[in-house]
Amino acid sequence: MHPSHKNHVGKLNRVSGQVEAIKRMINDGKYCVDIMTQMRAARRALKAIELAVLKTHMNSCLTQASSHGVNEQSKTIEEIVKLLKKYE
Repeated sequence: MHPSHKNHVGKLNRVSGQVEAIKRMINDGKYCVDIMTQMRAARRALKAIELAVLKTHMNSCLTQASSHGVNEQSKTIEEIVKLLKKYE
């Protein structure tokens, strides 16, 4: 059973609203720095959600894998390492 991440839906809705606002700013010809500032804020918000999901994964899935033995724990750790390597 995978943990629920439904508590992040509201935060994702806010990010979606930020992206819509950025699109309006672009269409309205707003100042580049203001657009970039809003983009940065949306990226930070997504990053915070991403880290929260990762933390849940590590607390839940890694703990669950540990209870199934060293092999399962190793697989889960390797999965996390591969995921983190994608961000280099």
